[in-house]
Amino acid sequence: MELGLVTFVETPINPPGGWAEGARGRFAGIFEEVELADQLGLDVYAVGEHHRADFAVSAPAVVLAACAARTKRIRLSSAVTVLSSEDPVRVYQQFATLDLLSNGRAEIMAGRGSFIESFPLFGYPLDQYDELFAEKLELLLAIRADVKVTWQGKLRAPLHNQSVFPRALQNPLPVWIAVGGTPQSVARAGYLGLPLAIAIIGGQPERFGPLATLYREAAKEGGHDPAKQPLAINCHGFIAETSEAAADIFYPGYSELMNRIGRERGWPPGTRAQFEAGRGKDGHLFVGSPDQVIEKILFQHSIFNNTRSLLQFTVGPVPHDKVLRSIELFATKVAPAVRAEVASRNKKYGA
Repeated sequence: MELGLVTFVETPINPPGGWAEGARGRFAGIFEEVELADQLGLDVYAVGEHHRADFAVSAPAVVLAACAARTKRIRLSSAVTVLSSEDPVRVYQQFATLDLLSNGRAEIMAGRGSFIESFPLFGYPLDQYDELFAEKLELLLAIRADVKVTWQGKLRAPLHNQSVFPRALQNPLPVWIAVGGTPQSVARAGYLGLPLAIAIIGGQPERFGPLATLYREAAKEGGHDPAKQPLAINCHGFIAETSEAAADIFYPGYSELMNRIGRERGWPPGTRAQFEAGRGKDGHLFVGSPDQVIEKILFQHSIFNNTRSLLQFTVGPVPHDKVLRSIELFATKVAPAVRAEVASRNKKYGA
């Protein structure tokens, strides 16, 4: 089981000194986070792509390159690259460069995106949301497969025996498909034999179990061994010495951000009671003591048989020293117990 972190680099809307100063401070914070995660043996650090005031990163590869210079072993991924509004040539070039800089630690987590700001920003029509993703994924995989690319689609200019450089150190450069629950996207990932990341930010994990089954069935149909297909589960979480401390530290920023986004989308306000329900064993929030988070990760593993679990500790602003302590508890208390139990399960069932 690989264990790691996701960050969207949440930035206060009106910080002292202005937005740029607030973003600069957050970057300093995430560099400390990734350094600590690397030193303590976590496996993955993933950075999101957004184009709005409450998140600081619109160019994950740039931030991950800075992380690469500060780390030695942790894998570095986007979470996600909004491929529908990106150019696949530039995406490959950027992450191949990151792969070279990091000595083979780069990954692309490609998705359609949960926000729409990038589409008008880069001149793409929203009514071609899925078509853009499917076509650009096809091109990205073609670039990954061969130095010289001949390709033609409907929504982008064709390539005729064009060379794409630099080339990644890893062959192939890992490309994950990230989904929020769309069966079509899950089936596409499986059929193509690509690793899948399922983001669970609401509801009970059991509801998402059929997606793992669909993914593995599609992989088999596509001629791939379902047992060898990597599967990640990405969730919101936070760890402190006690359950109550974790909830009290995490809830204010989480509530503020989720309710702000909810107002944009017409959702009713979330309550503390709903938050507490989400912290239960069968809920979506990994917020609690180390023992509680161990239990929840292993509970999800029993549902999905996933190979990777990523937690997002900063969903809205959280005090930086508390985030560092949460990472420390994740790496030193949670990770060893989870890895030992998953290894035991795999040995028992011959995985």
